[in-house]
Amino acid sequence: MRTVRAYLRSRGRLPASLMDRYVSVFSLLMLIAVAGQPLSGMFAGLAVPADPARMGAGVALLALTLAGFLAAARAAGPVLLPGADASWLLLSPLNRRHLLGRTARVLLGVAVVAGALLGIGLLAVLGAPDQHVWRVLGALVVGVSAAVGGMALAVLGQASQSWRFWLTGAVAVLLVLAVVAVTGRLRTVLAIAASAPLPAVTAAAAGAALLSGLLVRQAWTSLDRIPTRALMAASTRAGHVAGAAVSLDPGALTWIAEDNHWRARKLGSRRWPSLPAPFALAWQDWRRLGRRPGRLAAMAATAALPAVLAQAGGSPAALGVAVLAGALAVAAMSTSGTRRDADNPALSRLAGVGLRPALAARAALPALLSGTWAALALAGVTLTATAPWAGAGHSLAAGGLLAGGSAWWLFGPLAAPALAAGALRMARRDPIDHSMPVLDTPGGAIPTGPLFWAATGPDLALLGTLPAAAALASAPADLTSFLVAQGVASVLVLAGYLWRARAGGGKAR
Repeated sequence: MRTVRAYLRSRGRLPASLMDRYVSVFSLLMLIAVAGQPLSGMFAGLAVPADPARMGAGVALLALTLAGFLAAARAAGPVLLPGADASWLLLSPLNRRHLLGRTARVLLGVAVVAGALLGIGLLAVLGAPDQHVWRVLGALVVGVSAAVGGMALAVLGQASQSWRFWLTGAVAVLLVLAVVAVTGRLRTVLAIAASAPLPAVTAAAAGAALLSGLLVRQAWTSLDRIPTRALMAASTRAGHVAGAAVSLDPGALTWIAEDNHWRARKLGSRRWPSLPAPFALAWQDWRRLGRRPGRLAAMAATAALPAVLAQAGGSPAALGVAVLAGALAVAAMSTSGTRRDADNPALSRLAGVGLRPALAARAALPALLSGTWAALALAGVTLTATAPWAGAGHSLAAGGLLAGGSAWWLFGPLAAPALAAGALRMARRDPIDHSMPVLDTPGGAIPTGPLFWAATGPDLALLGTLPAAAALASAPADLTSFLVAQGVASVLVLAGYLWRARAGGGKAR
């Protein structure tokens, strides 16, 4: 062991020189000088009382953000090692805690940054009517404590099954808090918290910091008790993600997640229904979605997010982006069969179904999902705008978008064909072409390959949903012409995409 430690110490990082410290301090001072003015202006703009009508929706968004952070930390591991260390050092008799210490410090830094953003969001929700500096510090301490404590809870959940139960409970409590907050039942409590005296703010921040510190200490002592199998699995996932990031192929991440989900499951066999050839080929997407009821439940739950955004005071433009982007994301979740056909066209030709009939049959599921999701989202927005807890701060009520009555939900099914066309185009696009030119701008070099890759699919969906986007932005009193235009545009976009679809090179296709 002495020989191994001496070898690792000789091959490790050299001690920091005086020049290294100078560069670090200089970079820190430059960062403060550049970011100081925007940050001070942002904090000065928050020194106003918050709108009570928007507090509930703001707290709901913060709770959902923290729940998503905890879920992402649990899915990532969160403790992991590089591939070489996981293969050679993890199974050695080295001190496990010292070996994982660097990863723990990285996780702490990530949690601190996320917590600072969470604290800024909390300050924007509750406001700072007086004692501005102390309330800013209190909000930052609470946000950082929540994020750091949540990360420590995720580390403990990786080491113990009982702690994993507490992590799941924390996520469930945050989701319940979001639901209760958005209904307006916490308005009195939030008003009291917004105007709480300085001693109460100090006590809350101190309690949050103390609890977070206890969790961090417990997580640090549990590093040497994390099972090797869990560390190896987390390191393997991290290696796949790093490989996809280096090659700038985000599509590989979805394949990794899809394959990991189905690899550990035993599926029963059922007789294939008697359907026409194109629909029989597309039935695999329906079966795959039916075997994941959790994904369907998550899709239905996210349909309430545009309503929460509207209640929090989001602009009509932001609301339109949320509805259309969310519907396109839902449609893209049901195009695995199309992606496999595009990646292996020789195998798809063996089915004996033409490309255009197959795409038309596969467009049915994403159209149904996206149209239903958009209809639920728009219906939820119109319902919450007239709910008792919406108040005068609701963005739709203030913007006059309710003049069209309850017909807004019709944009969902009418925009579904265009959204399905965009999802199919996303599923059949090529990997990123890194040979494309680089644009030299004053802000730096911008590679056009990733830009074109990211725009392939959303461009077609945006073209087909322009009437709906224009209606959400202008809030007309009569929606008839916009609804008719949306139906015609959606059908034309889907028909044009199917007509121009071709196999072989150029999957954008």
